[in-house]
Amino acid sequence: MTTMQGVALTWYGALLGLFIAIFLILKKINPVYALFFGAIAGAVIGGANLEQTVTLLISGTQSIMGTVIRVLAAGILAGVMMESGAAGTIAREIVRRMGEGKAIFALALATLVITAVGVFIPVAVLIVAPIALSVGNRMGISKTALLLALSGGGKAGNIISPNPNTIAAANGFHLGLSDVMLAGLLPAVGGLCITVILASLIKHKGPQVPDNEAELDNGDSNAGPSLGMAVVAPAVAIVLLMINPLGSILHIAFLSRVKLDALYVLPIAGVIGMLAMGQRKQIVKYTTSGIEKMTATVLILIGAGAIAGLIGASNLSQQVIALINSAGISGTFLAPISGILMAAATASTSTGVILATGTFGATIIHIGIPALSSAVMVHTGATVIDSLPQGNYFHVTANSMAMSIKQRMGLIPYEAMVGGTMTVIAVVFYGFII
Repeated sequence: MTTMQGVALTWYGALLGLFIAIFLILKKINPVYALFFGAIAGAVIGGANLEQTVTLLISGTQSIMGTVIRVLAAGILAGVMMESGAAGTIAREIVRRMGEGKAIFALALATLVITAVGVFIPVAVLIVAPIALSVGNRMGISKTALLLALSGGGKAGNIISPNPNTIAAANGFHLGLSDVMLAGLLPAVGGLCITVILASLIKHKGPQVPDNEAELDNGDSNAGPSLGMAVVAPAVAIVLLMINPLGSILHIAFLSRVKLDALYVLPIAGVIGMLAMGQRKQIVKYTTSGIEKMTATVLILIGAGAIAGLIGASNLSQQVIALINSAGISGTFLAPISGILMAAATASTSTGVILATGTFGATIIHIGIPALSSAVMVHTGATVIDSLPQGNYFHVTANSMAMSIKQRMGLIPYEAMVGGTMTVIAVVFYGFII
C-alpha cells in the first residue's frame, strides 16, 4: 500500500471515494461539493484520520493549480470572442460563403471553428443555433440533423481548442497545450467527416423548423466586427502556440527552443484581438465575462484535485495495472476507457478529462503509454457519451433548438458515434501505429 503521512491508504477507499463523488453528481449535488465529499469519505474509509485527510485534500488541490491559472487565463480570449461578436461573425461568414447547398457541412464547420478558437462548446452551439434554424427552415432540414451538425462539429473543435478540457489533458500529462491541440487534429477531421455523413443521412428525420423559430436569426451582419478583425485574436493565439511544435516538425532549431505557454499567450491574443476590433474601452466587460464563464470549471478543477490527491495516495494504480495484466487486455485501452467513463459519469468533457487524468494518468504512463498518446486518447474518449441528461450541455443544446427532452435524447446515439469515431482514430493512430 502507498503511505501518506505514515498512513497506508487502501485501494478500495480511493475507489469508494470516487464512486461516492460520481453518485452524488448523478443525484444533482453540486459537483464541487460532491468531489470534496467523495475525497473526504474515501480518505477516511481508506485509513486516514481527519488531520491526514485535510493534508491529503490540500496537497491534491495544490497539484492542479497550474491548470487552474491557465484556465483562468483562457477566459480573456473566450470573453473577447463571445462578447465582441467575433465568434458570431466567423460563424455567419462560414455559412454564407459556403452556401446553403452545403448547409450541413457549413454549420458543422462553423461550430468546429468557433469551438476551436476558444469558445466553450455549449456557447458555440448557442451562437450558431439561430443561423442553423434559419437555414434548416429554408432547406427543409430537421432539427435533429441540425443539432447533430452543431454538436458533432463542436466536439471536433473541442479537442483542438485552448479550452479547459484541452488544458487539463495537456497539464495532466505534463505536455504543452499546442502539442495536444495539434495531435487532436486527425481525430477532429474524422469527427467532422462522420458528423456530416450522419447528419446528411437523417436530415429529414425528426421535427422540422417552424417559421416562427426561424425568425430567431435576423441575419444582421453588422452585429459584430468584420471577418478580418474577428479572426485576429484566434490567429495570434494559434501562431504563437504553434511556434514550438512547428519548429520541432520542421527541424528549425531556434523555433523549437521557443516555448510559449498558454498562461500568457491566450490573454495576449485576446487583448490584441480586442484592440484590432477597436474595443479597448471594453476590456473590463470582456475580461469580467470571460472569468465568470471559467469560474465553474475552475471550481470543478479544485474538487477534482482533491479526488486526484486521494487516489494518488492510495495503491489503486497498482491494483489497476495488476487487473489489466491478469485480464490480458492491452493497457492502451485504459486511456480512452477512463475518458469515456469519467465523462459519462459527469456528463461533461472537461470534468471527464480532469477526473480521468487525475485518477488514471499516472497509471497510464506507468503502463508505458507515451504522454502525448495518452492525452489524445483520454481526450477523445471523453467526447463519446458526455452529453447525457445529468449535464448542462444536454439542456442548453436542447433549448437552443427548442427540442423536447425526448427529441434531444434521440440524438445521443449519433453524438456517441461522432465521439466514438474520434476515439477509434486516436487509439489506432496514437495507440498502435505511433
